[in-house]
Amino acid sequence: MEIEWLPGALRDLQKLREFLRLKNSGSALKAAAKIRKVASTLEVHPGIGFKVEDLPGFYDIVIKFGVRDYALRYRIQGNIIYIVALRHGREAGFLDEQ
Repeated sequence: MEIEWLPGALRDLQKLREFLRLKNSGSALKAAAKIRKVASTLEVHPGIGFKVEDLPGFYDIVIKFGVRDYALRYRIQGNIIYIVALRHGREAGFLDEQ
């Protein structure tokens, strides 16, 4: 399987890094590295996420980091895993669907 980050997901990752960098640059680097590591796990285990209700073919992976978790949303199409979004657990409507 191949992983492709869609532009919106890359913006989400950049937004996360910038937000954390202002508070603690070390945490920003650690969070981004953990998110990339979890995303790379999908190459071998594409079905490890939770199915998203009302969005067939979409999955969320909960990534533990800090006080609240992050959610990585992705979809599988053929041999490509598209990373479509990344959200912090406090962002409304994302992890609440679980």
